[in-house]
Amino acid sequence: MDTFQVKGTPKRGLLGTTLGFFFGFAAVSLYGPTAVNFKDAMGISSTLLGLLVAIPSLSGSLLRIPFGAWVDTTGGKKPFFILLLLSVIGLGGVTLLLHFSYPNHMQGMYGLILFFGFLSGCGIATFSVGIGQTSYWYPQRKQGKALGTYAGLGNLAPGIFSLILPLYLAHYGFISAYFAWFIFLFIGLLIYAKLAVNAYFFQFRDAKMSVDDSKEEAKKLGQEIFPSGGVKDSLINSAKVKNTWALVVLYFTTFGGFIALTAWFPTYWNQFQGFSGVKAGLFTAIFSLLASLLRVPGGSFADKAGGEKMSLLAMVLVLLSAIVLSITQSSVIGILAAIVLAAGMGFNNAAVFKLVPHYVPKSVGGAAGWVGGLGAFGGFVIPPVMGAIADSYGKIGYARGFFVFVLLAAINMFIIYRLLKSKPVAES
Repeated sequence: MDTFQVKGTPKRGLLGTTLGFFFGFAAVSLYGPTAVNFKDAMGISSTLLGLLVAIPSLSGSLLRIPFGAWVDTTGGKKPFFILLLLSVIGLGGVTLLLHFSYPNHMQGMYGLILFFGFLSGCGIATFSVGIGQTSYWYPQRKQGKALGTYAGLGNLAPGIFSLILPLYLAHYGFISAYFAWFIFLFIGLLIYAKLAVNAYFFQFRDAKMSVDDSKEEAKKLGQEIFPSGGVKDSLINSAKVKNTWALVVLYFTTFGGFIALTAWFPTYWNQFQGFSGVKAGLFTAIFSLLASLLRVPGGSFADKAGGEKMSLLAMVLVLLSAIVLSITQSSVIGILAAIVLAAGMGFNNAAVFKLVPHYVPKSVGGAAGWVGGLGAFGGFVIPPVMGAIADSYGKIGYARGFFVFVLLAAINMFIIYRLLKSKPVAES
């Protein structure tokens, strides 16, 4: 004990997870913009192409659950590193296949590319790991700001790269882009490995101190939140807290919705508003960047006003903007409503993870896994529903599809009302 020196600070812990998540989320940014290249080279159907584009997000959602729970036994650095490493392998595998086989020898490669795409999606799954890893560093009163900063800045990757990718692809080509992104991700893995550090409790545990002594020493250094049990215990204990599932629904709407709309808005702007492909991409990027950046102030607001009240305000913004988007045919009003919708989604996403350590302080990793994993699944459920509405109503259906968010926002407002009415007390 006398020779043991703890490493890092909360700020360093936050910087490590934020950069790691940014790199991990960027790992899958190539699949959508380059999808047509795979379709042409392999001669696959639109359905198979859709699966290929979606598979990274699928693994990125579902793997959040077990890896998020794993944080409660390790502190986060190990599962985070493994996920980044798997994403490096996935992106590297696709890059090698393209280098040796594209475009004339891609027949029969679909299954392999699908597998590598699944691995690439592991970079997205780092989100729930980083939530738990960051939470253990900070006291309750600072959770909103810390987690809002982590998620907000890390989530910038899709918006930033939706702006960069078209320019890069135009100047350097398809295969070059995969090489560049592979190198970028590999550098990110090295940066995370060097910079990331677990909270004090986990450092003491790694030094073979007892659980009780580790808690006592960590408390002296300012740590307030501690895990209880292993991975299985974390998942089970957090699942037993009914408000975990309330947070899942809230996050399903605004983070699942965020993922869904980054895919839906290009079609809406192009098919309904008549924007060019470049212009549609630009306004989609604006939505993505705003929804991400506003998580940062949203977290601070949640610290001051309370997560439930912040979430309620956010849902009012989602409800009103979704109503406007579903009925207006004006592009100017549509753009303004999309900005308000981005604000509502960003604010609610920040508020939800302010509430995770409040409701489930003994199983933060497990709760973050459930909320992050199942919440993100909205990104797969919502677009087909909006697409079905568009198919049913024709051109106007691209606008009517936003009624999905009107319904979800109304449901969420009732959930938040129940949370406020019950005035829950955090676990002791």
